[in-house]
Amino acid sequence: MHNRWPTTSNLRLDVPPVPMPILANRVTTFTTKLAAQESERLEKLVRDGVFQLKEVPHARFGATKPDVSVTLYHSNKLVVQGKGTKDFVEFVLEPHVLMAARQGYEDVLEPGRLDPRLGVDESGKGDFFGPMCIAGVYVNADIMATWNGSGIRDSKKITSDAQVARLAKVIRETRGCIWNVVAVGNEAYNRMHAANGSVNRILAWGHARVIENLLAQSQRMSPPPVRAISDQFAASKDVLQRALMKAGRSIELVQRHKAEDDAAVAAASILARDEYVTRLRKLGEHFSIELPKGASDQVEAVARDLVSRHGPDALPKVAKMHFRTSYRVLGIPEPPREEWKPRKPPAKGN
Repeated sequence: MHNRWPTTSNLRLDVPPVPMPILANRVTTFTTKLAAQESERLEKLVRDGVFQLKEVPHARFGATKPDVSVTLYHSNKLVVQGKGTKDFVEFVLEPHVLMAARQGYEDVLEPGRLDPRLGVDESGKGDFFGPMCIAGVYVNADIMATWNGSGIRDSKKITSDAQVARLAKVIRETRGCIWNVVAVGNEAYNRMHAANGSVNRILAWGHARVIENLLAQSQRMSPPPVRAISDQFAASKDVLQRALMKAGRSIELVQRHKAEDDAAVAAASILARDEYVTRLRKLGEHFSIELPKGASDQVEAVARDLVSRHGPDALPKVAKMHFRTSYRVLGIPEPPREEWKPRKPPAKGN
């Protein structure tokens, strides 16, 4: 598969500070990667006479005080050590170097936050027009440090397509970040849905295919991923587990609600949304009509206009035909709505 791959004088509070647990008071080591401007601000700060400077191999500088030592390596990796680590991060690093209350001690609260992993997410599932796009992203600690302050978050929280495109470019161009996108075009999607009658089965296949495509590039991942994380889109986690192929079964699969809170899944959601928006625009250009997102009354009106211009055979080329919108647009009686019933747990011993 192919790989396409603000500075302010005040403390920014756009990212909520992480609550500091009691355990954090005993933390005596903190490591992160700084951006170039952040490294310059830190170096200027420690050279003001408060710290005692020392030479450290492979480092731009080492600086010490009685309760804390600070080492900034040429790679812009920062290591803070000593009993004053917590105070340095809270009262020096965040307000004067990072200019954002975002670092805290996430690693204490989430021990696996920096683990190398894959994140998978999709876009287009709830949109009548356009394909379903599934994306996967490999991240590690260095990649996440590079993204600090970039604004990478769940794409559903980003209202601007231009912002999604900008962040997708950042993700694709991040050194060491491996990614993959599988787009299920409308005609293929409709064939798949007609064959198995389940959106979740299409999703499971797409997630599994992306994971497999990424793991085929595992030699480029350093260190290799220890798990793959995705949102739980089906009532049973077994739906995706069964769809996984040989490579996908070699790592831990984690499915959970609100998985987009994870950096890897958030990045995948951005790539999937960018692919969906790009393909939706190209579909509209092909038929000389602007195709809206979602499944609203406006969407139905545009679908009627499309059919009146290009005929009913055009609709399956741009739309998901199992949506009730297609029945109304084509004048076909809608199938009866099925009453939702909770899934019964399997009997004991099965």
